[in-house]
Amino acid sequence: MQSPGYEIRFGDHRAEVVARGAGLRMLTHRDRALTETWTTPDPPLSAGQVLAPWPNRIRDGRFRFDGVDHQLAVTEPARENAIHGLVRRDDWQLVAQSERRVEQTIRIGLHKGWPYPLQLTVVHELGPDGLTVTHTATNVGATPAPFGLGVHAYLRVGDVPLDECTLRLAAGTRLPLDPERLLPNGPSRSVYDTDYDFTAARPLRGVVLDAPFSSIVPDPDGRARHELLAPDGSGVVLWTDNKFGWVQVFTADPAQGHGYPGRGRALAVEPMTCPPDAFNSGIDEVVLVPGQSWSGSWGIGAI
Repeated sequence: MQSPGYEIRFGDHRAEVVARGAGLRMLTHRDRALTETWTTPDPPLSAGQVLAPWPNRIRDGRFRFDGVDHQLAVTEPARENAIHGLVRRDDWQLVAQSERRVEQTIRIGLHKGWPYPLQLTVVHELGPDGLTVTHTATNVGATPAPFGLGVHAYLRVGDVPLDECTLRLAAGTRLPLDPERLLPNGPSRSVYDTDYDFTAARPLRGVVLDAPFSSIVPDPDGRARHELLAPDGSGVVLWTDNKFGWVQVFTADPAQGHGYPGRGRALAVEPMTCPPDAFNSGIDEVVLVPGQSWSGSWGIGAI
């Protein structure tokens, strides 16, 4: 069944947000696509969806918090991980909608291995600079709760093939992953003078990535900016505030068995609050005490 969709507009920008996973189905500027789009009930490769209360993967679906061991449902059986949280396959509830803004919410109740009630809210709003997305999470339970959040944002520059584009990341370190299970297998390493150095814009032709980056460097206004550019210098920027200390960069590639439908190679630049398996490593894990709220923002704009 098709999930409800909500269109918003402002100036030259147009976006559509859906209830399923609070996903961003489409974003354009002057009718030029800034994100990958889809028309199917479920987005391919989880495009545009909110990933919470953890992003990415948890090893074996197991974690220990506040002295208690938990066993989550293993939702990536091929790699024996719990992946991408609990809300991306559910329809969020519409709170409010206007011409340029839509707000949705969802309650995370009790799940296998997850005894922590949380209330999540997401606002998608268009303005002169493009799209701003603001997330809020509130602990509505009686005990402290772990928390992390990410978003599967797929960027594109109109119809320019990915291999003709360049990528710049405001990130100084990369967390190495085990290639079999895509879980951390060592401490973060500097990207400088390595194949993962995108601190200056680099061509994407032939580049294959599925890596979490950190040591995010903000601009003077406090926003960190990652850019995908076409040969003519036009492009798309994804920015994050200081609540998102990580960005996972993933190339969907038919040669790797996961091309983006209708596009082939595509690029996800995913804002994350923490790295993969953070509930076990403790790295940048957010802990919310009862009644406490967390909020963070990111956005996408045209260059």
